[in-house]
Amino acid sequence: MHSHPTLIKPPPPSPHHSPMEDVLELTHLEAINPNIFTNTRPLWHPPGARGIYGGAAIAQCLAAAQRTVPEGFLAHSMHCYFVLNGNAEVPVIYHVERVREGRSFATRTVQARQRGKPIFTTTISFMKEGSGGQKRVEHAAVMPEVPSPKDETEIDIFRGSNSPFESQRIETWNRDSPHAYEKKTRQWVRAKGRISDEGGHQAHLSALAYMSDSYFIGTVSRVHKLWRYSSANVQKNKNKDKDQEKEKKEDSQSTLGITPEVIKRLKTLDDATLRRMQGMDEDVIEQLKSIDIDEKGEVVMSDRRPEIGMMVSLDHTIYFHSPKDFRADEWMFTECESPWSGDGRGLVMQRMYSRGGRLVATCVQEGVVRLKQDGAKL
Repeated sequence: MHSHPTLIKPPPPSPHHSPMEDVLELTHLEAINPNIFTNTRPLWHPPGARGIYGGAAIAQCLAAAQRTVPEGFLAHSMHCYFVLNGNAEVPVIYHVERVREGRSFATRTVQARQRGKPIFTTTISFMKEGSGGQKRVEHAAVMPEVPSPKDETEIDIFRGSNSPFESQRIETWNRDSPHAYEKKTRQWVRAKGRISDEGGHQAHLSALAYMSDSYFIGTVSRVHKLWRYSSANVQKNKNKDKDQEKEKKEDSQSTLGITPEVIKRLKTLDDATLRRMQGMDEDVIEQLKSIDIDEKGEVVMSDRRPEIGMMVSLDHTIYFHSPKDFRADEWMFTECESPWSGDGRGLVMQRMYSRGGRLVATCVQEGVVRLKQDGAKL
């Protein structure tokens, strides 16, 4: 059966919308059901990945839920589960269930479905603005002192040029510690272009949710200095039957593929240029120096470190602290740390700050993190 990435033919892109707004645009299927939405435009598919970018499902579910709550209710927490691998070539149907309508709080569950099967589910809680009272208990973690973002940003050769957001990596804090839980990965991130006023603060919340999945569970691989790019994975993605990919959760983006051609290109660049590239960090640069391409065009590592065999998100939680006090199209600082990993899973905590230093969100993610096994299939 021929697949289409959207249920309805997308309208022409608006010249007033940022790339992020186009990606997150929803069509409300009111004539069918007032609680049903679908993606208006094709969802972004990261190069080398086997499914849609997880942040897209998170953000579109939030966008759908926000359109069903009364005015003045702001999202404060979102608890998500990745159930099956999403397919960028198939429309997504979002069904919102209105669980609770209270004076101060409202609750929604949203299920994203493809071909009749749930691929993602979330429960979102909303709080009426100002209902906390005049007297409040207040405190917030302070943003660390870090280098400011640069004016220009290089294209991410791993994520491609079509991503609706951009990032600049900062060197891992405490990188040489012998303890993985003592390290912190850091970056600046923002939506490309300028988000229009049309979507209000809700558009910025959805954009933040979208970007919160950027290099999140990958923190585990970074603090353990694992090799996380597999050239074999690229060829496997090309050859594997697409229908089989859609059905299996284990087929979700296990490791991001990197072709021998990309490795050759990277090895021609100096360290200063590599450090300016999105998706690069000191450990990747260090490992590149020990990689060569043999006569068969295959990747050979002279200094082989443990390699990721599967890495995929299982669940994702966001706590929104200041829903109206930031812009997602301005630089935001994120800091991630992993307090635990074991039994093929890893846990990561993330704090997101506005450029001015306000803590705007705290996120938690658990995912499958399995090493490539010698002579064994994962």
